[in-house]
Amino acid sequence: MIEHLRAIWKFRHFLFALVRLDLRQRYKRSMIGIGWSLLQPIAMAVVLVFVFTNLLDADPKDYTKTLLLGMAVWGFCRESAVTGCQAFIAHESYIRQSPLPFALYPLRQILGQAIHSSIALGVAIVAVVMVDGPASLEMLWAVIPALILLVMAGWAIATIFAFTNVYFQDTQHLLEVGTQILFFLTPIIYSSKQGLQWFHRINPVNMFMEMIRRPLAEGDLPPAKVYLYAMLFTVALIALAALVISRCQKRVIFHL
Repeated sequence: MIEHLRAIWKFRHFLFALVRLDLRQRYKRSMIGIGWSLLQPIAMAVVLVFVFTNLLDADPKDYTKTLLLGMAVWGFCRESAVTGCQAFIAHESYIRQSPLPFALYPLRQILGQAIHSSIALGVAIVAVVMVDGPASLEMLWAVIPALILLVMAGWAIATIFAFTNVYFQDTQHLLEVGTQILFFLTPIIYSSKQGLQWFHRINPVNMFMEMIRRPLAEGDLPPAKVYLYAMLFTVALIALAALVISRCQKRVIFHL
C-alpha cells in the first residue's frame, strides 16, 4: 500500500494534468463554464424549498441551509460511486501502455468531483452565513476532518467500484438505481428525526452529513462516536480497496 501511494505521488503532475483536462473538457464551449456547478445546487434548492417547506411545515431559511449542505455531501458521495465505475474503462489506453498505479485513475475522478462539490458546499456556506450571520463560520474548522474522511472514503469507494464494473459492467446501472432509492432514505430533504430512524443510524452517508451539517447549521459538534464510526468506516473501505487492488490489478487488463 505504501509503495502504491509513493507511485501515485511520483506521478502527481500527470494526475493534476488529467484533472485540469477534465475541467476544460466538461465545460468546453460553455458560456457559463464552471458556473454551472454553482447554478445547479441553487436551482435544485429553489425547487425543493418551494415544494417541501409547505409539506414539512419547515422554516424556509433554516430548511434552505440544511438542504444545501445535505445536497453537497450527497452529490459527492453519489458521484464517487457512479463515476468511479468508469475509472478503468475510460483509461483503458493508459492502462495498456503505461504501468501507472491503478488507484491513480479513480483518484482523478474523485479530485474532479471534489472541485465541483466544493463549489456546492461553498454555496451552502454562503446560505448559512446569510441566515445565521458571520458568527456561524466559527465552527468551520470542525468541517475539515469530515471533508478529509469523506474524500478518502470516496476514493476507496471509486476504486472498489472501478474494479467491480470491469468484471460486471452492469454495476454502474445498478448504482444509478440504488442511489436514487438511497437519496429518499437519507435525511436530505427532511430532517433526521423523520423517516426511517433505524436506517439513518446505519446509513454511512448520514454519518458524514451530520459531521458537516451540525457544526455549520446548528453551531455545535456531533457526538464523538460519530467521528469514531466515520474513521472506522473509512479505514475499512481503504483496507477493502487495497485488498481489491492487490488481488485484481494483475488480471484486470484481460477484462478491459
